[in-house]
Amino acid sequence: MTQSAFLQAILNRRTLICIFTGFASGLPLFILLQLVPAWLRKEGVGLAEIGLFTLIQLPYSWKFLWAPVVDRFQLPLLGLRRGWMLLFQVALLISIAALPMVDISNNLMAVAWLATAVAFFSASQDIVLDAYRRELLPDAELGFGNSVHINAYRVAGLIPGSLSLILAEHFDWQFVFMVTALFMLVGIAMTLVIREPEHPHKPHTFRAAVVDPITEFFSRRGYKQALLILLFIVLYKLGDNMATALSTPFYIDLGFSLLDIGLIAKNAALWPWIIGGMAGGILMIKIGINRALWLFGFAQVVSILGFALLAHVGANKLLLGLVLAFEYLGAGLGTAASVAFIARSTDLRYTAFQFALFTAVAALPRTLANAFTGMIIESVGWEYFFYICTLLAIPGMLLLVKVAPWNGDQPATEQPVRD
Repeated sequence: MTQSAFLQAILNRRTLICIFTGFASGLPLFILLQLVPAWLRKEGVGLAEIGLFTLIQLPYSWKFLWAPVVDRFQLPLLGLRRGWMLLFQVALLISIAALPMVDISNNLMAVAWLATAVAFFSASQDIVLDAYRRELLPDAELGFGNSVHINAYRVAGLIPGSLSLILAEHFDWQFVFMVTALFMLVGIAMTLVIREPEHPHKPHTFRAAVVDPITEFFSRRGYKQALLILLFIVLYKLGDNMATALSTPFYIDLGFSLLDIGLIAKNAALWPWIIGGMAGGILMIKIGINRALWLFGFAQVVSILGFALLAHVGANKLLLGLVLAFEYLGAGLGTAASVAFIARSTDLRYTAFQFALFTAVAALPRTLANAFTGMIIESVGWEYFFYICTLLAIPGMLLLVKVAPWNGDQPATEQPVRD
């Protein structure tokens, strides 16, 4: 690949759009993963209840059920993708801001239902953003573009996981959630200025929107390989997802203040994100998605052991910074590689449904297994819990032999790049 072609693959308008799609996608999820648990814990809710609260994320696992609706029907304004984007982003802004308006001490179930609505709007936005990104990026840029998206997605977590926690030390929760919700304006602005992509195939019946994508995937891959791919998608992030499910309550239980968590998270995560995101994306262009899955998956497993070390040592601010930095680097790169693998596994004609189905499968451990993390932690303690998470990460790595062998693909650098 020539130097000019390489630069064209990473320095273009599509890369900038991927930054915005990542931020818009990550913000509401990390509000549910970081800010809501911190709010619940500070209000005296138990770990078991907070763990069960992860069930509110079930829409991420079931989003493929309504993906055909998003793919089949076009809203009156902005086109097929952008119209749905705008609707879900406005709904997110309103529902996030409304969360602390419910009395948590007397009506925890109402909080759960409203948080589930946030998850539904967020999962629905992801359907459209994923389809848009798959239609936007040429195959040669899938690794880098999805790495940029995922790392921007991770950086969005600094808003609820850092800025919002710092604000919570000085302001009430209603103000904190309102300020956090206003960051959805970044996604809204993006939706209003980007162009509608080309749609290679628009289904005109629900059969074409639902049955044809499933049939195409299994016929293209074969049933055995297709099932192995789906199992891999479930297991690859299982250990990491469980390890980080209750990370904010973990830091609080160790004795860190919200201000400590916010400041350390901000400073420890930013540079690893910038360096790791760019290096990881470029590396995927150079070595291909398969090898990236191996290398980034190993880093992801090691990052889980960092949490176990922190649990053993206790409230050490320097170690917290190192653990957070490596977690953003290792787990973030693992996510980028897995999303690139999912994107590569889709057919451009059935982007919305297949992408929604595969990412919904990937979200299963985050919603179902994570629901029991609080109970496991209360039974074995934080340190042994992280050892369990490390063991749960191994089966996904072993499946790489079958679904993404080390020499099984070539770097996508010789493919033509479209403008």
